[in-house]
Amino acid sequence: MGYARKVGWVTAGLVIGAGACYCIYRLTRGKKQNKEKMAEGGSGDVDDAGDCSGARYNDWSDDDDDDSNESKSIVWYPPWARIGTEAGTRARARARARATRARRAVQKRASPNSDDTVLSPQELQKVLCLVEMSEKPYILEAALIALGNNAAYAFNRDIIRDLGGLPIVAKILNMRDLIFKEKALIVLNNLSVNAENQRRLKVYMNQVCDDTVTSRLNSSVQLAGLRLLTNMTVTNEYQHMLANSISDFFRLFSAGNEETKLQVLKLLLNLAENPAMTRELLRAQVPSSLGSLFNKKEYKEVILKLLIIFENINDNFKWEESEPAQNHFSEGSLFFFLKEFQVCAEKVLGIESRHDFQVRVKVGKFVAKLTERMFPKSQE
Repeated sequence: MGYARKVGWVTAGLVIGAGACYCIYRLTRGKKQNKEKMAEGGSGDVDDAGDCSGARYNDWSDDDDDDSNESKSIVWYPPWARIGTEAGTRARARARARATRARRAVQKRASPNSDDTVLSPQELQKVLCLVEMSEKPYILEAALIALGNNAAYAFNRDIIRDLGGLPIVAKILNMRDLIFKEKALIVLNNLSVNAENQRRLKVYMNQVCDDTVTSRLNSSVQLAGLRLLTNMTVTNEYQHMLANSISDFFRLFSAGNEETKLQVLKLLLNLAENPAMTRELLRAQVPSSLGSLFNKKEYKEVILKLLIIFENINDNFKWEESEPAQNHFSEGSLFFFLKEFQVCAEKVLGIESRHDFQVRVKVGKFVAKLTERMFPKSQE
């Protein structure tokens, strides 16, 4: 009888222990499934855009992804997405997929190939709200792309301005992220093809100019800034605001690649066509390496455009009565470079020159004009 009672107690203990283990298993499995559902956006405090309650920004690299373009995008991971754990790996993968879906949803409207590229005023208002308030990098980038594409349409430029879009986009210029800054400059560049928009954007010209000349040489941000400044100087009204930066533009022209050189030339050509800017251009300091440009025959297009700028300066220049020959221009200025331009011309016109015939003719004509107008013998 005593033996049977002992067996009964052992059996009961085993049953109770098994039941407790099963309860613990169900409890832990239930928590795990709940977290996985929250990571998928199926339940919990998750909205349609994939915004998890308590989500945070992480810049962990995703080098293990096959899709390199998607993996380089900034992704918001849930707090439990720990590196080095199986559950964390799955949660991170779901977060990336959710970010990709949200980004593509906005970019679908931003795509130039979409039938719905042109947004209504109500939709533009929503995009501007995303630009102003979104904390998700991929949403902000896609919204700026959509806004830039719509700003290319003339009728949308007034709408975006009336919706208060100019200061909203200009505020992005203060961000350190170069991708956002470039996209914002593209939007402002498209919006600047409008007289009223230019009048309101002039307050940002000094900031754009400073950012452009200090950006990494030949970078996309620098080129976007040069394009915006070129648009802002198509008319003579705001050109004087760049007078103190002309020397920096010549520095960029001398050091930059061919794309940067051509973009700087477009800007300088706008200034050179304005007689009021002639002396500002002549006072600008130019790098000593500027003359070496004429030794390189591969820069035919650049040389021809630069000669057009020089011709405009020469045509607009007028000696004032009783003005000293040097006109208070400092050494190293464009004035002294043009005064010694004969040295560059000889390299182009020499027998051993390998320059194109068109370049040689253009240089020869310019030297004759220069000697006749800017530096006649009476001024020497």
